[in-house]
Amino acid sequence: MPIRLACLFIAGTVVGCLINWAVYAMGWEMRPYSPWSSPHPKAQPRHWTDRLPMVGWWGLRRDAALHGSGYWVRPLLVELSAGLLFAGLYWWEVDQRALLSPAFADLQLGVDVQAALHATFAAHLLLVALMLTASLIDADEWIIPDAITVPGTIVGLLLVTWLPFALLPDSYTAFVPPRFPLIDDHAITVPGPQGVLALDMVHVASSTSLWPSELGGWPQRGSLLIALACYLGWCFAILPRPWRMRHGVGRALALCIARMRRERATYGIAVIGSLAISGVWLSGGIHWIGLLTALVGMAASGGLIWAVRLIGSWVLGREAMGFGDVTLMAMIGVFLGWQACIMIFFLAPFAGLAIGLIKWIFQRGDEIPYGPYLCLATLFTIVQWQPIWEWASGHGQPLPGVFALGWLVPAAVGVCLVLMAGMLGLIKAFRPLLIAGISRLMRAFRRS
Repeated sequence: MPIRLACLFIAGTVVGCLINWAVYAMGWEMRPYSPWSSPHPKAQPRHWTDRLPMVGWWGLRRDAALHGSGYWVRPLLVELSAGLLFAGLYWWEVDQRALLSPAFADLQLGVDVQAALHATFAAHLLLVALMLTASLIDADEWIIPDAITVPGTIVGLLLVTWLPFALLPDSYTAFVPPRFPLIDDHAITVPGPQGVLALDMVHVASSTSLWPSELGGWPQRGSLLIALACYLGWCFAILPRPWRMRHGVGRALALCIARMRRERATYGIAVIGSLAISGVWLSGGIHWIGLLTALVGMAASGGLIWAVRLIGSWVLGREAMGFGDVTLMAMIGVFLGWQACIMIFFLAPFAGLAIGLIKWIFQRGDEIPYGPYLCLATLFTIVQWQPIWEWASGHGQPLPGVFALGWLVPAAVGVCLVLMAGMLGLIKAFRPLLIAGISRLMRAFRRS
């Protein structure tokens, strides 16, 4: 195990080099910081050691006069953090089996279950790398490029279809009589040495551990329609839709449609993806369940953030959230499913509000990039998935959990969105009074 963790740490630092290159090359303003990009014309000649993870940035301190005295510190920490995350996640998810129920933590799990744990770990590594890249660009420039989230979403769909157990497991596991892997009204199963370990796929339409038969593959046409609606909705979301009301609604609509029609690459993605989804539906089985789970997670999580963006912009009279946050959350939903993303949606504002309040008090700025806080909440949810899911699903508790409410869950989310609109309206109405009150408090604090 120590050797394996050391190798993962080294691999993580190498991936950190790639993340740093992407941050400086894919942002709106390209910066010649990375040793893997073209150097600044006035930079000193580079050495092969400059491309070594972490060590290279220590040597690149010599360019501080061009890029700033501490420009090399953050990329060095990024590579160190990536290495620690790679090794730490493996120890947590595979060695400690922390995503499974404590009742099975000490069992000698079979090869098949170990393979499922490794699949989940691999998916989370990919997601962490994508999130770290998006977060750093968002922190620097307040944008999240589609060049990160769109390929990340497509790769996530392919990964979850190929390896369905890369999705988060149901931490309430149970052994049932041995049988071959199948899909029925009770569980999705994987063979184990003592029977079959039932692992929930963080499923689509049910809030218990049951997978409805009507969401299976062929000949259930309704499930195909749901999948295609989710996928085509995402394709529509990534289309550029400029809306300029300078010359009236008709002109704005005509320009918007003309701009969308030129995006042939997106239409190609829509056609090819729809055909691939139909093919997986025809084959059915566990791969279809993995794909449908990812698609609904993508649509539900992205749609939730999109709704927040629309409501916030309408109430405040200005853009409340960038669309990059929508595509970022859709990508996260592919890897984690809709249940986990609802938890992320409610967790992310805590860190965001704390940082935003501090910034507003000291800098009078009322805007912060929200992507990094979505990613922090995602990482927390992954690491603490077992207790979060135990609480939210109500397993082993006298009272039903949040997701035991069935179709009341989206209704509750809708109520929260309405309450959010009211809260934003109150903040907008009383903002001058709040600013005046806090300003008085700050002046009194300084005088004391």
